[in-house]
Amino acid sequence: MANLDSAIEQLLNVEKQMRLAGDVSGTRKAATDILKLCFDARAWKTLNDQIVVLSKRRGQLKQAVTAMVQQAMQYIDETPDVETRVELIKTLNSVSAGKIYVEIERARLIKKLAKIKEEQGLIAEAADLMQEIAVETFGAMAKTEKIAFILEQVRLCLDRQDYVRAQILSKKISPRVFAVDASKEKKKPKDGDNLVEEAPADIPSLLELKRIYYELMIRYYSHNNDYLEICRCYKSIYEIPSVRENPAEWIPILRKICWYLVLSPHDPMQSSLLNSTLEDKNLSEIPNFKLLLKQLVTMEVIQWTTLWDTYKSEFENEKVSGKSLDEKAAEDLKQRIIEHNILVVSKYYARITVKRLAQLLCLSVQEAEKHLSDMVVSKALIAKIDRPKGIVCFQTAKDSNDILNSWAANLEKLLDLVEKSCHQIHKETMVHKAVLKV
Repeated sequence: MANLDSAIEQLLNVEKQMRLAGDVSGTRKAATDILKLCFDARAWKTLNDQIVVLSKRRGQLKQAVTAMVQQAMQYIDETPDVETRVELIKTLNSVSAGKIYVEIERARLIKKLAKIKEEQGLIAEAADLMQEIAVETFGAMAKTEKIAFILEQVRLCLDRQDYVRAQILSKKISPRVFAVDASKEKKKPKDGDNLVEEAPADIPSLLELKRIYYELMIRYYSHNNDYLEICRCYKSIYEIPSVRENPAEWIPILRKICWYLVLSPHDPMQSSLLNSTLEDKNLSEIPNFKLLLKQLVTMEVIQWTTLWDTYKSEFENEKVSGKSLDEKAAEDLKQRIIEHNILVVSKYYARITVKRLAQLLCLSVQEAEKHLSDMVVSKALIAKIDRPKGIVCFQTAKDSNDILNSWAANLEKLLDLVEKSCHQIHKETMVHKAVLKV
């Protein structure tokens, strides 16, 4: 130990001379040599003390601090126990705090510390640590590393069930970033540009990050039962080339797309996704689901009991994030089928009795009235109920302009028919006259 102290003292004097002389490489070498001596001697407390002492020396050079932090980061995995590792990380964190030239190193240190906290079961502490760092402002950090860091922040927020903060953090990543072609993006940096560091080897590729991002978003939207957004997330995963090439991967995802399409409330976006999914050639590999989607686009009443008997086992066996679709999803499925049936009835009937509507929907009068009212309130349908007479009217109330326009259109059609009829009569007359002359 005495030899170590004397060797450190000698190197500290060398470091001082080099620092005062403004010798960058000499100062850097002296500082890193001191850390190496401590590491070789496995003197972890001395190592922490020397890092702090060297960083606080008067007029310490940025390059020397950067080299020290980078050197000491290599020793983190060599520490004998968790306490020593945490102590070293905290020392490096305090040294790099507020220094823009070691911001990337600090972000990586925080990530390591958060991982240790998570392994100890302190998820809330790990999430709070990660949220301290705003990597989106780091110009020199590789794009994939930034995305991976933000995704880790989102994951920890979801693990602690902090859904509001998870959504705020997820907004920092634009889905457009995953559509960028990485091969075209690489270009030679111009003079004056900030050099972007290479991402570490353990950071996933952009397409892998895309999948992680959408899987996390599925977890977020599942909390709110936002079926259409979950469907769109699965659709984005389905479009990843590595998934499209492997039937073992795309078949389960396509099944989930179909289920969440059926569970989504009727609106223009849902209709668009439904039609585009039906046009997918891969859907023929799972004919049951193709038939299910076709029933939804066909303007015919669907019998709920028949449909549920056919698809009940499929529905209960469907695994989402390791869990089966719950009872709430089963209720929502029944609700969607009822909504579809009401829309079908509204297409074929201008007026219908509530009793007959309830028969068509296989519901009681009260239930039919309730579902119809809910659809009118959500503006999915235009209808009026005359409760004393028990009649539902699906016709929209037209204003004077609409009535005049419809009259004008009808007159135009009438005149067109008259003109065609006159033309046909004239043609027939000409033909018969020609025959008489012969």
